[in-house]
Amino acid sequence: MSCDFLALAQPGVQKLSPYVPGKPVDELARELDLDPAGIVKLASNENPLGPSPKALEAIRNELAELTRYPDGNGFELKRRLAERCGVTPAQVTLGNGSNDILDLVARAYLAPGLNAVFSEHAFAVYPIATQAVGAAGKVVPAKDFGHDLPAMLAAIDANTRVVFIANPNNPTGTWFGPSALEDFLAKVPENVLVVLDEAYIEYAEGEELPDGLNYLARYPNLLVSRTFSKAYGLASLRVGYGLSSAQVADVLNRVRQPFNVNSLALAAACAALDDAEYLAESRRVNDAGMAQLEGGFRALGLTWIPSKGNFIAVDFGRDAAPINQGMLAEGVILRPVAGYGMPTFLRVSIGLPAENARCLEALAKVLGRG
Repeated sequence: MSCDFLALAQPGVQKLSPYVPGKPVDELARELDLDPAGIVKLASNENPLGPSPKALEAIRNELAELTRYPDGNGFELKRRLAERCGVTPAQVTLGNGSNDILDLVARAYLAPGLNAVFSEHAFAVYPIATQAVGAAGKVVPAKDFGHDLPAMLAAIDANTRVVFIANPNNPTGTWFGPSALEDFLAKVPENVLVVLDEAYIEYAEGEELPDGLNYLARYPNLLVSRTFSKAYGLASLRVGYGLSSAQVADVLNRVRQPFNVNSLALAAACAALDDAEYLAESRRVNDAGMAQLEGGFRALGLTWIPSKGNFIAVDFGRDAAPINQGMLAEGVILRPVAGYGMPTFLRVSIGLPAENARCLEALAKVLGRG
């Protein structure tokens, strides 16, 4: 090839590495000649229950209209989200997963010469979205693997336009409480947009985690990002949303791709919102699975980071790559997080009881403790 198309790309894009998702079951089956039916995937924080029956029914009812474009405005889903979240439809931005919301923020508010602040060990999309538009990322060292909000506040300068914070955080599972968020928001300059990523908020109960929705009316520079991929079990359909002031939502909709959420996703998300029993069961299975895995890790002499998500980051005290390879050979897919600056850890998603047991059995074998 006579032309170097990498050199022609924007400088920020040239230095990017593609996002690496959890290994698919079929890929592992091909690589190691394994039976796909016997593989357990606990790598991508997916809901092990499968989708809500109400969501499946809504999808079936929508199939006859596949020749039609979806509602580009997502009227019905916006209406239901607004009603559920106590905002107006004009404050809702729909995304192709919550990743899309993060990307829209970067495209709308970041550019060369500007910067975004985010934490060490935070979601990989924050630096990717920032760097792709030529902006600088200011990485603030983590505190106990979690967000150091006072240090992040101190990192904001005249060129900062966005701060990304996640609660709970992926991949560490760490979280901060209401008072910490309140203090942070009260001190952030009003011209800096705070993106509060609550992809796992539905797994939290009680008062331990703040509900970002409670702060929207007081802080016009706050955007709350959420998804249907986790607790609602619709990861394959890619549907997320942002809640913000109407003005911020208007800006994001100016750069949002038309029809970015498909008809099946819109219908399934509406139905999933109405399935309170499914959401309660998702929480119950997650709580039980978390306790099951923590007990197994304790028995194996392992340590982990306490988590409020649907996953646990486990520390092996040494390079975890060989352990990950051993688990793959046993047909168990976990998530390496060396790319997050955590080379001794693997992230384990919460599965069904039998899947969790299979993971612990394989782990004991790989570690020579079975």
